[in-house]
Amino acid sequence: MQEDTSVLGLANIRRNRGISLDQIAATTKISVRSLEAIERGDFRKLPGGIYNTSYLRQYARAIDYDESRLLAYYANAMASADSNAQRSAGDGNGGYSGLRTAPTGAR
Repeated sequence: MQEDTSVLGLANIRRNRGISLDQIAATTKISVRSLEAIERGDFRKLPGGIYNTSYLRQYARAIDYDESRLLAYYANAMASADSNAQRSAGDGNGGYSGLRTAPTGAR
């Protein structure tokens, strides 16, 4: 038996239900690579934006898992990643002031 290193035990749940990643990929058109990233909680490997939540919803439906629980985990993981990034940047914005300067010599 394989050790489950996935978040929320997703891979184990999927396997126990007799569903392969290839089956999910075929029905959802989500790549196996992205599905593996979801199971690992490596959300940086997903395309980003609204695609992430769509992928998570489709994956949860495919394995008959509570969408809201997976989306809550995702939101918490992303908030944690954002706060870690801000702390490591020091000033909270990575040195970006948000101001754009006009090119020199421009009128």
